Amino acid sequence: MQLHLSHQWTCVNRSGVSWQCLPLSLYVSNAQSKVTWEVQRYDGWYNNLAYHSRGTVGSPLVRLLPARYSDGVLQPLQEPQLPNPRKLSDVMARGHSGLPSAHNQTVLSVFFGYHLMFEILDSRPPGCPPEFMYIPVPEGDPVFDPHRTGRVLLPFQRGPWDKHSSQSPNNPRTQVNLVTAWLDGSSIYGPSSSWSDALRSFTGGLLASGEQLDMPKRSGSTSLMWSAADPSTGQHGPEGLYELGNAWGNENVFTMAEGIVWFRYHNYIASRLSEKHSSWSDEDLFQNARKTVIATFQNIAFYEWLPGFLWEKTMIPYQGYQKFVDPGISPEFQAAAIRFASTMAPPGVYMRNRTCHFQKVVNIDGSTSSAIRMCNSFWNRQNPNLKSGQDIDHLIMGMASQIAEREDHMVVEDLRDYMYGPLRFSRSDLVALTVQRGRDFGLPSYNQVREGLGLAPVGRWGDINPQLNITNPQVCSELLTYNLYDGDISKLELFPGGLLESVDGPGQVFSSIILDQFNRIRNGDRFWFENTQNGLFTAEELQALRTTTFHDVIAAVTSAEPEDIQRKVFFWKDGDPCPQPSQVTISELHPCTNATKLNYFDDGSKAGFGISVICLFLFPVVSFLMALVVAHFRKSKFKKFQKRVGPDDTTEEPAAGITACEWQGPKKPLFPVSLLIDDRRKLQVFDRSGPALRSLSLGTQTHLDVLLSSNNYRRALVMKVPKEYDLVLYFEDEGQRGEFVRHLRSEVTDGGQELAVRDMTEKELLREAVTRDQRAQIVENFIRSAFAKVLEIENCDARDMSGASCRKTREALETELTGTEFADALGLKPDSLFVDSMFTLADKDGNGYLSFQEFLDVIVIFMKGSPEEKSKLMFSMHDIDGDGFLSKEDFSRLLRSFIEISSSLLSKSQAEEAIKEMLKAAGFNDKEQITWEDFHFLLRDHEKELTFAQLNIKGDKGQPETQNILKISAKAKPETQNTLKDGQELRRRQGKRSGLQSPKVYVKPKKERYNRSPVQQKIQQFKRFVENYRRHIVCFTIVYGITAGLALERCYYYGLQAYSTGVPETSVVGILVSRGSAAAISFLYPYMMLTVCRNLITLGRETFLNRYIPFDAAIDFHRFMAMSALLLTVVHSLGHVVNVYVFSVSDLSILVCLFPKVLVNDGSEMPMKWSWWFFQSVPGLTGILLLFIFAIMYVFATQYFRRISFRGFWLTHYLYVVVYILVIIHGSFALLQEPRFHIYLIPPGLLFLLDKLISLNRKKVEIPVVNATLLPSEVTYLEFKRPQGFVYRSGQWVRVACLALGTDEYHPFTLTSAPHEETLSLHIRAIGPWTSHLREAYAPNNLEQLRTYPKLYLDGPFGEGHQEWTNFEVSVLVGGGIGVTPFASILKDLVFKSSVKFKIQCKKIYFIWVTRTQRQFEWVSDIIREVEGQDRMDLVSVHIYITQLAEKFDLRTTMLYVCERHFQKVWNRSLFTGLRSVTHFGRPPFASFFSSLQEVHPEVGKIGVFSCGPPGLTKNVEKACQQMNKRDQTHFIHHYENF
Repeated sequence: MQLHLSHQWTCVNRSGVSWQCLPLSLYVSNAQSKVTWEVQRYDGWYNNLAYHSRGTVGSPLVRLLPARYSDGVLQPLQEPQLPNPRKLSDVMARGHSGLPSAHNQTVLSVFFGYHLMFEILDSRPPGCPPEFMYIPVPEGDPVFDPHRTGRVLLPFQRGPWDKHSSQSPNNPRTQVNLVTAWLDGSSIYGPSSSWSDALRSFTGGLLASGEQLDMPKRSGSTSLMWSAADPSTGQHGPEGLYELGNAWGNENVFTMAEGIVWFRYHNYIASRLSEKHSSWSDEDLFQNARKTVIATFQNIAFYEWLPGFLWEKTMIPYQGYQKFVDPGISPEFQAAAIRFASTMAPPGVYMRNRTCHFQKVVNIDGSTSSAIRMCNSFWNRQNPNLKSGQDIDHLIMGMASQIAEREDHMVVEDLRDYMYGPLRFSRSDLVALTVQRGRDFGLPSYNQVREGLGLAPVGRWGDINPQLNITNPQVCSELLTYNLYDGDISKLELFPGGLLESVDGPGQVFSSIILDQFNRIRNGDRFWFENTQNGLFTAEELQALRTTTFHDVIAAVTSAEPEDIQRKVFFWKDGDPCPQPSQVTISELHPCTNATKLNYFDDGSKAGFGISVICLFLFPVVSFLMALVVAHFRKSKFKKFQKRVGPDDTTEEPAAGITACEWQGPKKPLFPVSLLIDDRRKLQVFDRSGPALRSLSLGTQTHLDVLLSSNNYRRALVMKVPKEYDLVLYFEDEGQRGEFVRHLRSEVTDGGQELAVRDMTEKELLREAVTRDQRAQIVENFIRSAFAKVLEIENCDARDMSGASCRKTREALETELTGTEFADALGLKPDSLFVDSMFTLADKDGNGYLSFQEFLDVIVIFMKGSPEEKSKLMFSMHDIDGDGFLSKEDFSRLLRSFIEISSSLLSKSQAEEAIKEMLKAAGFNDKEQITWEDFHFLLRDHEKELTFAQLNIKGDKGQPETQNILKISAKAKPETQNTLKDGQELRRRQGKRSGLQSPKVYVKPKKERYNRSPVQQKIQQFKRFVENYRRHIVCFTIVYGITAGLALERCYYYGLQAYSTGVPETSVVGILVSRGSAAAISFLYPYMMLTVCRNLITLGRETFLNRYIPFDAAIDFHRFMAMSALLLTVVHSLGHVVNVYVFSVSDLSILVCLFPKVLVNDGSEMPMKWSWWFFQSVPGLTGILLLFIFAIMYVFATQYFRRISFRGFWLTHYLYVVVYILVIIHGSFALLQEPRFHIYLIPPGLLFLLDKLISLNRKKVEIPVVNATLLPSEVTYLEFKRPQGFVYRSGQWVRVACLALGTDEYHPFTLTSAPHEETLSLHIRAIGPWTSHLREAYAPNNLEQLRTYPKLYLDGPFGEGHQEWTNFEVSVLVGGGIGVTPFASILKDLVFKSSVKFKIQCKKIYFIWVTRTQRQFEWVSDIIREVEGQDRMDLVSVHIYITQLAEKFDLRTTMLYVCERHFQKVWNRSLFTGLRSVTHFGRPPFASFFSSLQEVHPEVGKIGVFSCGPPGLTKNVEKACQQMNKRDQTHFIHHYENF
């Protein structure tokens, strides 16, 4: 391509304004050339082919001299070693504005220099990690601290630095340059190809224009431009800024105008090329224009601007490209020398047109001034003076005519006092910032630089600038007066020293540094326009470029004619066009706006943030309420189901009579009733549906008191009932109440009784009424008082009714018990024979009530009486005639009363036969009458039981129990003898006698070696605990050790190692807490899945792994890990709450260091709002969803809601799929670190998937049911076909789903069939909705409709601890309630294996069945009976404990015990179960039982104890095992399951 000179012509710019084209315009020939040269990269790479990164974006600065840090590496020198920067600025750079440049340099020269500086250097953005060097403002500073607080700080953040530096004194911190060091047009085209692409229009080789074709486009919501806040208006954000190649191009409107000039010049050249070469592509046009613009810029900068700036200092002529020269920017140049230009900046800038009219400018308040004020022109978005391209032309012409400030040490107040600052403090001091930047860069001292440059060091302050010392001696004297450098000139810093030595231009030091820098830039640039070896330009083109000046550029791109501006635009001399009106001073300008502060977290943010956090932590409450709604729905639905399937033949016809509503107490709803007085003069109170609720005898009352309400519609009535609770009624209206009173009066007066009616307010009426609850309190006080009196203890337990009136207190003292209340106190049915006999005996006056004294007479005998007195009392209870004899019928009635309340399995005929046999065995068969002596003789073998048989009164706590063996048993119960296989008898144990203890228990062997000290017992217990749970301890330690290790590693990393992330300067606590807990959660949640891999666990139990891993505790580990993960999740959330708050009040420059992949520091400073972190970021939104899901899952997984709605628990737990997906998304956004969750998820996830595939492989196989039977106690027996290949061990369990109830709801049940049986069986108790519906599905009426049994889906078998019964010679099986099911399978399996001579380790099994009544699980009796029939080798010893009988009245238990033993003697089976097994009344004393086993089996080292039942049962078994393991004898190993 060749450049030729041409004649002048007139062009029209894109805004329609006519301009004069460049007199020496460039045009292109040789159209075929296109792009035939090496195109220079935008980022500066590969300019030097030997050292590719030299001069590139991000390259380190090149020090001319060694760094000067306090530690030699990176810590800057600060106060008190060096003076306060603000104080130094005040002394050194303060002065009057209005002094013109000594060489008449124009303002256009000043801002061209700024534009040139932006071209080659940029180290102002904050570095990472954020490091702060705040500048303290001296107290009383007139600008920054007018209120003399002494607490004002000017913000300053250290610049970016090379991460490979800061290692040692040999490798001190080195800052980096964020733009290229070359003069390659990066201020026009950007420092990267993507930046350049963003500026291009890709049409005709042009840069993209905005609304006006001669203006660049403005930024939108996002931009590459640096977008600091406007300190005069507070506007911030990228909107309104022009998009230029220089990120700082919008710093002030004057550098912006320079950028627009070069934007226009590129489009001007591209348009000319397009006119000449219409066939060229956009890329050809753009690259040709770019090449020409860069060459023109290089020529103007080096050969027009730089000589004027340095004045007499000239550059060495170009010697050609020198590849070994490093063009890197030196910190001495960047942070000191080039900053000299700030002394030439004026306080304001003129605007003029072509006719030399200097126009008035509009200020921010609408007023006008002669010039645009510098301090109010920083980062303007909408400057009213620069609305069009024509305004830019006027500004350029104004700058060309205006003389700059004097080249000296003084800086105008616009930069020294009103330089823009961050939003937190909108003004700053440019001189102080420059001094601080030099300290940040570790610049050497002024004298060190002089010596390095070959100049003589300065020894005295006055020698720095002798001329200044003469003209303005105050400066040097103040440096000494304020003792800024302690009088030591060797401490004088480079920038202050260089500034002070300057006279009418940069001094020796600054000039040398500037010349060195520009020489290296030129000589080391392979693409320099004068380098003839790069093939960029021909000789002719090169000559044309050398003759092009900035005047030509301005004339080409503005509306100015060539004669409208001087030829040398960087200087103005007399005779040049349009002289300035006067040198601009601050007095004629609009004042600068003062510094303002901005709080990122205002009151609105505080309220919204607080409410949001509260709402987040209310998720569990919301989930709990949801669960309550579900529970209520399930309960109501279940109740409706029960009513539908329950018996309906008990309802009666509603009773006729007067209707009303009974008031039963405060906060209780009114209960609708019907009232009727029958022929026996009894007032019957009926439920509206029919059943009688209460009967009041009117004939036994001498008088009746009726209270009527006198207000509130006069509807209320109270009928006082002596010795009972009152009847409180509400009628529909006063008329209905009056009818009832008249009817009642007629009945009472007919019987010769009196009816007293009184009126009072409804409030007083209700206060006087004695409710059922209050009556219960009175009765309780009555019983407590009586009991305390008998036992001669303090009456502290006989509580008075709080808030009771005096009348009620007297009633409490004079109260008498009804028969119902007496039966309730004994825990018996009111209509039982025993209660009737007891009450009749105690009611001496026969009035139908027991007085305080009558009650005392009975309980004194039982509490303190001798065995003879007690047996005589029982005898008298049934001696109706009182003649001292009992007939056979009376004695049979006595025995029948006990058998009746025992809910025996015996039929009436069997009971009569049993009684007959007992009479015969006692020798009473020939006697017609039985005396008390005969009766007492019958009890001779049970004198001890009778001695300790007492009344157990409801509400009585009795005497303090000192050492009960089991909390599950409030009293020790009578036990029996058991004949063992080896003939040795289990020794009876006499427990410590407490007030309520039964007579016979297993005797604890007394041996001296058991007399250990408590400390030794604790040590032995600890040893046994470790031995029992060593596998648990090891696994627990491993899991939680890994968890703690991961958490601590992340805390250590972010606390100490991740310094480059900026954590120490921001949210140390929040980051450490959130990242540490996140690491722990990332491990716990995935590996939690392994604890529910039931198939793999079952397989693992059969391998050697079972010796090291406690597979039985998988669910317990699951709960532990889940609760730990939940706790850590809450901690993680709290950490993020702190983080969000800190992030919301932190500058964007800080956050960018933490989140470089998410946030970009564009200078806007404003952080993301808290709402963005919570609701607009991926981690925030997924985190909130996870919290909500966790709240649902954990609430529905609690025991209460799991029992009510197992389906709800099951369905919400399926949300784990969503949880893992959300967790992956949550971490994949990589806000702070690379995702790591998948590392922990993949291994357990694959195993969990394998386990699920195993289950899915067999889940959907339909299993036909062979037999279904509805057993008593709501138990459903299912027998179904055994799938092919189904192998299991006794004690294992399966999960089943009934196709009739849905195919996706599985429930776990233990198999009751034995492995040798051909079919599988389950016994399922209907205690919840699903099991109840299952029972209904197999009910006969449903089966008639279906004509076949509903089929099942089966998943399993799954292993548990019970299957290990074969590993012990002696095993104890303890089943409570429905928890007996696994042992049914084990017992049948044991007997079968022994019958076929199968070799097993187990030699003896003790089966303990604990049930409230023997009727509760009658099917178990059938299995035990089957086992007893097959057990030829006496392998199984069965003990049945019936707990319901002995809970309220121990005397009754004694008599049952007598009946049971006589029945066993006669028939060799239990009176209550019909089995050979021993039946006990009460709860099993496990510790005593285990202790006797140690004596029976002294040769056995370990006994396996397997329990299944409610938590209370297994807990007490565990305690008993722990108590036994304190000894050195047999070791009890406990395995348990709860239902």
